[in-house]
Amino acid sequence: MLREAGLLLICVSNQPDIARGTVSPDAVDGVNHELSGLLELDAVLVCPHDDRDHCDCRKPLPGLLLRAARTFDIDLRASVMVGDRWRDIDAGRAAGCATIFIDNGYDEKRPERPDVTARSLAEVVPEILRRTMGDATPHEVGSDTFDPRNLRVEIFADGANPAAIVELAGNVLIKGFTTNPTLMRTAGVTDYEAFAREVVAAVPGLPISFEVFADEFDEMERQARRISQWGDEVYVKIPVTDTKGQSTARVVSTLSEEGVKLNITALFTVEQVRWVTGALAGGPPAFVSVFAGRIADSGRDPIPIMKDSLEVMAPHANLKLIWASPREILNVVQADQIGCHVITVTPDLLKKLSSLGKALDEFSLDTVRMFHDDAASAGFTL
Repeated sequence: MLREAGLLLICVSNQPDIARGTVSPDAVDGVNHELSGLLELDAVLVCPHDDRDHCDCRKPLPGLLLRAARTFDIDLRASVMVGDRWRDIDAGRAAGCATIFIDNGYDEKRPERPDVTARSLAEVVPEILRRTMGDATPHEVGSDTFDPRNLRVEIFADGANPAAIVELAGNVLIKGFTTNPTLMRTAGVTDYEAFAREVVAAVPGLPISFEVFADEFDEMERQARRISQWGDEVYVKIPVTDTKGQSTARVVSTLSEEGVKLNITALFTVEQVRWVTGALAGGPPAFVSVFAGRIADSGRDPIPIMKDSLEVMAPHANLKLIWASPREILNVVQADQIGCHVITVTPDLLKKLSSLGKALDEFSLDTVRMFHDDAASAGFTL
């Protein structure tokens, strides 16, 4: 069915036994030739390296997928990576593809939040067709067919109200949470750790970020280590600089090397993304938060900065870009279109998500009715 639909079928394969000398390149080529004929593949791309070679093509790095995109002029955002190991899924996500995990029950590390999990390839053929034939992008579908669940960008709820966080955890659109000292102060939080532990216990399995509030580097590190102990899915937010503008590169590198999951926050420039990426590369999973909304507040278009940031981060499968401080629902669509991994959304903005893809004539009529009803409710007379 996939071939009949006109889809390109490309296999990307790690073959470390070539580097280890236990199998020859010719033997691998022979198997791949037979596989191509059997499955009617357009190409088989192979990484012959082992982990110690530090190449950019061995999954979970996306090098082979990026090469396929260049060679075959593929839009990776409209593509699906199907695999049965975590390396496949991480490579697909790093390249900007939708990901489908075929769970064969292997006794090994499992992938982190694939878009779809299934037991067989045959089971997911309809899903592959749906995602690749144009039905999954909000800017290409009609208002009567759009479903926000088709968004590929992950939505993280931004807030500090425990009851609201618990309620949002049941929303299938919400994939994680972020907060910060400003939001916590506004919500009336007085005991930071008690609040954090309450929230972590209420949203098991979902990533959540808590920020250090120290301005001195050694104290930042101490607070970060303490925060990281609050849960396996806890990410520690470290500002890109201290309040004097000094880079926190030393703090970021030290904590990443210790295995602390980080969310580096308050980035505004591609240069900041470059050094943060260098400090986090090869470490545990981490987020890089670029404040696209505040960039827009300065009168600058944030999209070129976000695209360049994605390009800088692309070779590093452990990193995800967050579109932070969105100002409108359009930002969700923009983040999805450029391949941003995550967008943070406040509860007020989240309420507007139901308007995404709404027919403009219908929106116009709703607005007219709202003005009329409000005037009637106010009892205005002339």
